[in-house]
Amino acid sequence: MPEATAHPISNQEAVPPPHPPAIQVLGLDFCYGSNRVLKNVSIDIPTNEVTAFIGPSGCGKTTLLRCFNRMNDLVPDARVTKGSIIIEGANIADSAIDPVQLRRHVGMVFQKSNPFPRSIYDNVAYGPRTLGEKRAKVLDEVVEKSLRRAALWDEVKDRLGDMATGLSGGQQQRLCIARTMAVDPEIILMDEPCSALDPIATAHVEDLILDLKDHYTIVIVTHNMQQATRVSDRTAFFYLGELVEYDDTRKMFENPSQRRTEDYITGRFG
Repeated sequence: MPEATAHPISNQEAVPPPHPPAIQVLGLDFCYGSNRVLKNVSIDIPTNEVTAFIGPSGCGKTTLLRCFNRMNDLVPDARVTKGSIIIEGANIADSAIDPVQLRRHVGMVFQKSNPFPRSIYDNVAYGPRTLGEKRAKVLDEVVEKSLRRAALWDEVKDRLGDMATGLSGGQQQRLCIARTMAVDPEIILMDEPCSALDPIATAHVEDLILDLKDHYTIVIVTHNMQQATRVSDRTAFFYLGELVEYDDTRKMFENPSQRRTEDYITGRFG
């Protein structure tokens, strides 16, 4: 993981311990108005691994994911009421942290692919341009590198000027992943990235996730138990705002410690 001073989130210099977690959540409570949707959640997200969040609808898993890049700031009266989220030595739940700067480090891929109504090239170049990069050669390199990492370059290299909305659903989602990578984040959040895709496109995205963990820390929310077993190293099960169990994915699915976890992954509820 790069040192915090390389892309500082805060002005404070932090000396990380050896191999710190990419994200450390400590006693987090989160509310929408008077509704407490996360209850005393503590979890460490390992660097350069894939961590899956599972649980029934309304359990808090997407809310927690959106806390990691402050997307919940866009929701009226949504707030952290207790606890902290540490990324690169900074408590990113602190109102003093700039969410825009944070999102350079923590990118997000949404449930429904959302390419801009622009060319394929301009979609990927958008982030670097927003950050002030104007050199055509640098932008060309970033676009190619990002599309290659998203396993999309060979499919689109001869039509970079075409509208991104003309791509297939699976290609659009990989383009959105490339767009996220173009600003060189350390962490990528994925909120059910395959839920709107067919099985073949889903397989492409899952293969991509496995390839990307060498370069990024990935947190994925999924309702698909098989997907969690295929792509994640660790799995966290949430229920009614509480973190019920968090463990190695294989152990979680073969020998869960909690009865509620077993009941959920075997389909008894949820």
